[in-house]
Amino acid sequence: MNQFVILIVALVAAGVGVGVGYLLRKQMARAQANSVEATAERILTEAKTKQQEIIIEGKEKAQKMIDDVKTEEKQVRLDMHNAQQRLEKRETTFDQKLIEFTETQRVLAEKIEKVKAIKLEVEAVKQQQSEKLQQVANLTKEEARMELLTMVEEESKTDLFMRIAKLERESSDIYDEKARDIIIEAIQRTASSHSAETTSSVVHLPSEEMKGRIIGKEGRNIKAIEKLTGCEIVIDDTPESIMVSCFSPIRREVARLTLEKLMADGRIQPARIEEFVEKAKIDLSVIIKKAGEEALYKMNIVGLDPKLVNIVGRLKYRTSYGQNILNHSMEVGYLAGIIAAELGVDQAKARKAGFFHDIGKAVDQETQGSHPEIGYAILKKFNMDNDVCEAARDHHLDKPESIFACIAKAADAISGARVGARKDSFEQFVARLEELEKTVSSFPGIDKVYAIQAGREVRVFVKPNEVDDYNAFQLAKDIAHKVEEELQYPGEIRITVIRENRIVEYAR
Repeated sequence: MNQFVILIVALVAAGVGVGVGYLLRKQMARAQANSVEATAERILTEAKTKQQEIIIEGKEKAQKMIDDVKTEEKQVRLDMHNAQQRLEKRETTFDQKLIEFTETQRVLAEKIEKVKAIKLEVEAVKQQQSEKLQQVANLTKEEARMELLTMVEEESKTDLFMRIAKLERESSDIYDEKARDIIIEAIQRTASSHSAETTSSVVHLPSEEMKGRIIGKEGRNIKAIEKLTGCEIVIDDTPESIMVSCFSPIRREVARLTLEKLMADGRIQPARIEEFVEKAKIDLSVIIKKAGEEALYKMNIVGLDPKLVNIVGRLKYRTSYGQNILNHSMEVGYLAGIIAAELGVDQAKARKAGFFHDIGKAVDQETQGSHPEIGYAILKKFNMDNDVCEAARDHHLDKPESIFACIAKAADAISGARVGARKDSFEQFVARLEELEKTVSSFPGIDKVYAIQAGREVRVFVKPNEVDDYNAFQLAKDIAHKVEEELQYPGEIRITVIRENRIVEYAR
């Protein structure tokens, strides 16, 4: 019974517990549902509040933009209004000026018409006066003018002639005196020695025994030297010296250098002679270059082509009327610079024009044409200043056009006119020897021609493969005949034709 009661109580208690649990669960579920709804409601409320704030902020920004646009529009309208006012003002001013210009143009047109009318009246009055004068004088206007001019000319002719002659005389005297002063000043400021070139050079020997060695066995050494250099070796009784004679300074210098080298070497024989002649020519080219460089340095002329420097150096071995051309050119350059300074023209250019005036003489013996033409071509080739080129071309003309050519001509005359500077007889002698060599060289088959013994003998070296022994005899006769017909010379000239075969072989 008790167990049953306990069972019933337990069942009741379980049912009560289930009911209470259900109620608690329901209450909790309801509370939880209320909490979610509250959150959702809160979120919705916040969203609505944010929306209202955004809407209000957007309205404020929109209102601000509208206000800014209105302000800008107002400013633009104001600017347009001001611009329109300025345009209207300018248009009004332009209209006013146009009216004034039109009025001024009208007034000027009226004045022009008045001036034309006055001019016509003056012309009419002049015409009436001229007609009255013609009636009174019984002469036309042209006749009266010519008669008046004739009378004035007759009365003034003598006075005019006397005045012109006086002015010409005074001008000539002034110019002559000024020219004399300039020339005297140039001569006084330029002092240089004048030793005329000769046709021989003396070579000193270390001993008398050296003469025999230079002559060689049967004279073969001296013959080889004379053949290779084109000079005459004169051996006389003068102690410890021999003479090298030749009208060409370059040939003479080659022979002198060759002899000095042979004496220094001691082995004097034809093979060595030929070797030392070539070395002497090389040494001479170095000397020529050095001479050109020294001359240009003294003249303060720089920046020239090395080939032109060598051409300048060749002037050291060129003479004119016995005067060394390199020294003469330097002197002319100095004189030209002094004259240019007195005249107020470019001294450097005048000095250069004077120095290069005879540059053509460096190669005139090898090139056709006169030395002024050759010099002009050389300077043009090396791009020299046009005034310098014209001075070289025109310094022998009677009336050169360029002022620098005139200065070079005057300086050239001063340099050549010094006492002892030149010898006409020497120049004529050299010209005669050159003409003699040129005449003989015109025959075919000739290798070298040398005029020796002051032109009394010509040595002709022929090409052995072109001229045989028989033709050599005939060639000598033909040369003698041509010299007799074309040249003038005192006494007689000996023609020596030399035909030599040289066979060389090497043993290896």
